[in-house]
This record gives sequence, structure tokens and C-alpha cells, in this order.
Amino acid sequence: MKIAVVYTSTTPKLVAGVTDALQAELAGMPAEILSYQDASILQEARDNNGLTPGLCARLLDLYEQGRRDGADIILNICSSVGEVARRAKPLYELCGIPFIRIDEDMARAAVAAGARIGVVATLPTTLNPTKELVQQCADAAGKKVELVDALADGAFGLDQDGFRQKLIDTGRLVADRVDVLLFAQGSMAYAEGDVAAALGKPVFSSIRFGAKAVAEAAKKR
Repeated sequence: MKIAVVYTSTTPKLVAGVTDALQAELAGMPAEILSYQDASILQEARDNNGLTPGLCARLLDLYEQGRRDGADIILNICSSVGEVARRAKPLYELCGIPFIRIDEDMARAAVAAGARIGVVATLPTTLNPTKELVQQCADAAGKKVELVDALADGAFGLDQDGFRQKLIDTGRLVADRVDVLLFAQGSMAYAEGDVAAALGKPVFSSIRFGAKAVAEAAKKR
């Protein structure tokens, strides 16, 4: 069983978090994790405040490389490129390859947990794609939700302690207007427990949901 994990952000904390979660969920299964990384994709999205034809093509190249290398499952990590992942998913599944968006089950869980959802992001390019995903999940569930922006401006690039505190401070600004908080980026996952404890609100981050989805797909195969 080969799992192709596609990254557009290659911070050590993110890669380690994803790898550890996958290994824990896949324990006892004969699984090999293949890593595909291109940090220029996220940088180009940031520089252009959204998707460009070039970054979309390079992202598709990563998916295809995974397929050519024999991947049984593809896991997309980046939320900023969620629209590309949304369109690629049914095509790969037509080819018999489960395509997992790391944040999709997280969004469904957040919708089930509350009607007022605070979307916390450190990058504007991640905020809107995540909100679109949450809204799509709410529409599919037939539930009306209110989405509240919580942009942790300046958090990107901070050390872990500073990053964690920035997320707490940002969440506190919207805490009285939301039922739950949702982290828009996998790189934020390690702060989930601290933010939940500080604010007294349920917090949803994507890595644990994505890893579980991969394991469920692997069992079916």
C-alpha cells in the first residue's frame, strides 16, 4: 500500500505531524508513505493572492507523479489549493485511486458541531478556500452556518511559542461570536489543544481527520 502525500508547504513541524499521524493510523498495515513537495506552489499563490495556471499545473504534476509511482491513495495537504484538489478528486477516483483532501472531514465535523464557525488562518490565500469548503459541506448537510473570519496576520514565520500565542489571541477576538473554531492550515494542528484550553471552545484541525480518512480508505482497499 503506497500513500502519496502532496505538500505545498514543507515546514518540518507540518511534515512531522502528518507523518506521525499517518503512521499511527496505519499501524499494522503494510503502508509506504511517499512524499511530494513543491513549496513554490504556495509561494506563488501568496504572491498572486490566489491560484495561477502555472501553480495548478505543477500541483497536478505532483499528483501524477504519485500515480506513476504506484500510489494507491493520494493525500492533498494544502488548503490554499483546495479548488484544484476539489476538481482532481473525482478524476482520480474514476481511476480507482482514492483522493483525500486533508481538510474535508474536518470541515464536515465542524459543521456538525456548530452553526457559527470561526475559520482561523495565517494566510489570506487559505482563508477563502477553507470557507468555501465549509460552506460546501454545510450545503451538502442541509445546514445553515455563519462563517466568521479570524486571520492571524503576522503569525506565518513565528516560532512555535509565538505562533501558538498568536492563534490564541486571534481566536479570542471572535470567541464570543462562534460555537467552534476551525484551523485552515495543517501547520496549525499542534496548537489545537492549547487554543481549545485557552478559549474554552472546540477546535478542529485537519491532520488527525486526514490521517483517519487515509486509514479508512486503506482498509477498504
